[in-house]
Amino acid sequence: MKIRNLTLIATLGCLLAGMAAAQTTPPATSLTKGAKSPDEAAAIGYMNTAIRAENLYKKKHDNYAKSLKDLVASGSFTRRMTKTDRGVYIVGYSSNGETYSISLTPKTFDEQHRAFYADEDGIIRVDPEHPANAQSPPLFPGRRSATAKK
Repeated sequence: MKIRNLTLIATLGCLLAGMAAAQTTPPATSLTKGAKSPDEAAAIGYMNTAIRAENLYKKKHDNYAKSLKDLVASGSFTRRMTKTDRGVYIVGYSSNGETYSISLTPKTFDEQHRAFYADEDGIIRVDPEHPANAQSPPLFPGRRSATAKK
């Protein structure tokens, strides 16, 4: 009887220890497609939101927004997104109404902080060492531009 009780106690102890270990294991995180870090995932998310906001703005006003403030309430672009200092990234924006470009450049380049760029073609471009521009390679090679989809 004592051996059975000891076996039961030992089994329960192992079970509780396993449950405790499972609770302390950090959950697996998944990054946005194309991102090499959580900071890049946030930057890509910002770019996608801005591109969508520009497309919605143009559909409504027949031209692109001339400032980030003009994009507020277009899609899910918020007033907070008009701040150009995004922590580890700086936002660059230019528009004349006919065209626009938006860039996110890291304050410090490294393996997990690349620069991003997009314009009215809707393709996010990336550069690992310099501010990205229209000649930088696409983040997703082979993806058609937003204007080609129309």
